[in-house]
Amino acid sequence: MRTGNLFENADPPAEGERFDTLLDHRKLQVERILSSAMPDATEYVQPQDEWVALLRGAATLEVSGARVELKAGDSLFLPALTPHRVVETSSGALWLAVHLHP
Repeated sequence: MRTGNLFENADPPAEGERFDTLLDHRKLQVERILSSAMPDATEYVQPQDEWVALLRGAATLEVSGARVELKAGDSLFLPALTPHRVVETSSGALWLAVHLHP
């Protein structure tokens, strides 16, 4: 049995985001994402569904052209092929992302 703590070793990177895979099992992938105050503005259009929960901090995303504001405790479902990008985050924002691959 393997255990872990989402808040250990959770210092944010100086720039961009850090992606840590917590679980990769069959079609399911769970990631912890740590954001700096200067996130990458990469637009994602992923082939898999994604559900994200913001556990700490605040963030603004652009999803299909619309701005979405998130605060700690908020979650968001992003269906496959939905264009999205992180516009801004508070330093140390901590996310949990669940990907369900086709």
